[in-house]
Amino acid sequence: MKIARTMLASAALLGLTLGPVHAAELKKVGLAVANLQANFFNQIKQSVEDEAKKRGIEVVTVDAKGDGPTQVNQIQDLLTQKIDALIYIPAGAAAATVPVKLAKSAGVPVVNVDRNADGAPGDTFLATDSVASAKAVCDYILKQAGGKGKMVIIHGQKGTTPEVDRSKGCAESLKANPDVKVVAEQYSNIWSQDEGFQIMQNMLQANPDVSIVFAQADALALGAAQAIKVANPSQKIVVGGFDGDTAALEALSKGVFDVTATQQTQKMGRDAVANAAKLVAGEKVPPVQLMDATLTTKENVAGFIASHP
Repeated sequence: MKIARTMLASAALLGLTLGPVHAAELKKVGLAVANLQANFFNQIKQSVEDEAKKRGIEVVTVDAKGDGPTQVNQIQDLLTQKIDALIYIPAGAAAATVPVKLAKSAGVPVVNVDRNADGAPGDTFLATDSVASAKAVCDYILKQAGGKGKMVIIHGQKGTTPEVDRSKGCAESLKANPDVKVVAEQYSNIWSQDEGFQIMQNMLQANPDVSIVFAQADALALGAAQAIKVANPSQKIVVGGFDGDTAALEALSKGVFDVTATQQTQKMGRDAVANAAKLVAGEKVPPVQLMDATLTTKENVAGFIASHP
């Protein structure tokens, strides 16, 4: 009995000494963005910063401007600033694993957004289901073209998660449409409108009778549409994009191009902060979290212009 009383007293004293155990709290997050020249990434940045402000979390944002080695250096610097978590959008495929490894070796959890690091993924990956959404876009443009004709594909940055997945999705659509022939494909470097214009100009010169274009980002689609307008071909050319960029949605409403897949950029930003907080607190989160995008045409674009998801 005496021993039991002694053990209870010791346990009570230990509890008073150590106090209650508190989960770690997210106070400072690093946000490493691939390229803030892209509207898509800017929307995510704004959403992350808005959500963090509501939660009283400091955000330190860096922009790699599309350069992988620059991003590695930026993330090394972020880690010296004692961030609690890293929200990371890789600038490219080549060096994408390095920042994840650096962060994990420093004990900093990583939330990857839009692009994962092949071989060294973050603690969780938030993105659109690009395979399903790209299939929906290609299904639409192939149907608009009557299920036949010559098609060109303007890819995003080679090897990045969205480029790979959007290629897979469109390939599924093409399998079901054997009368559509892909006559040209080209990769872009930074998914930009200027690249879309230049690539489409060259493709039209080599294939003047093309009737279908799948551009793997809205900026590329806008560039392609501009090149088509300049060339003024006799045939109708159906153009599909991807992202739901704010400027592209306005262009879509005016018939500049035909269809896109609107991603939930605001939700991505909010969820990135929420997941970072959970990881810092020691909670488990799913390794992959995919979101739906909405097939968007002139008929339903107004709602997305009024309120972007």
